[in-house]
Amino acid sequence: MGVLTALPGIGKIVDKGLDVVDQFVTDKDQARKLKNDIKKQIETQTHEEDIAELKAQTSLVKGEVKGESWLQRNWRPMLMMVVILIIANNYILVPYLGAIFPNCIHVLDLPSGLWALLNVGVGGYVGGRSVEKIKDKN
Repeated sequence: MGVLTALPGIGKIVDKGLDVVDQFVTDKDQARKLKNDIKKQIETQTHEEDIAELKAQTSLVKGEVKGESWLQRNWRPMLMMVVILIIANNYILVPYLGAIFPNCIHVLDLPSGLWALLNVGVGGYVGGRSVEKIKDKN
């Protein structure tokens, strides 16, 4: 599934932009073919950019994993554990302990980017494992 079909809003914007083709090309079949060619080019360009970004991220993580320093190799997993501990504190421990000790329990403030960080961390791990599994099969 391409970006234009996966994100209907983007597809509608591209379709509106491609209406310009109708103003300059009088032959309907030729205009339709030109629009399809432009859409295919947008899809291809988007995928190439995504692949290049994933390769850059992969090489960065590989460099960290092969690093000499223990901290260099383990900062990402440690960060994810801290995020998980904050979430467990706020949504598991605090509700239960708050019922027992109502005046002694404090909820930790969640930074605004915490959920985004967790999504990137987990998404990167899942994506990395998927790439490893595909690579192992080849």
